[in-house]
Amino acid sequence: MDASGLEPKETIPASRKLGADDARELATKASTVIVAKGKKVSTFKPGAKPDDEVVNAMLGPTGNLRAPTLVSGKTIIVGFNEEQYSGVLL
Repeated sequence: MDASGLEPKETIPASRKLGADDARELATKASTVIVAKGKKVSTFKPGAKPDDEVVNAMLGPTGNLRAPTLVSGKTIIVGFNEEQYSGVLL
C-alpha cells in the first residue's frame, strides 16, 4: 500500500481476534467477498444474509478472520493474492 500512496483508515492489531460473528458482519456490508487461500481464489456475492460457506471461507484454521483482510468500498479481500489486490487498489 505504501508503493501506491494509500493510507489505511483502520488497522486492527493481531492481538484483537475477530471471529465468525465479525466475518458475518463484514460480509453483510459487502457486495463482493474475495477469499485467497494459497493460489486458490474464491469469489462470493453474499447479499444481506451471507451463508455459512462465505463466513467459513473467511476464517482460518483457528476460527479467526484470516489476515490480511482489506475492505475497499463494498469489496472485501481476505487473504493475500497480489493479482486481486492490484485489481481492487488500482
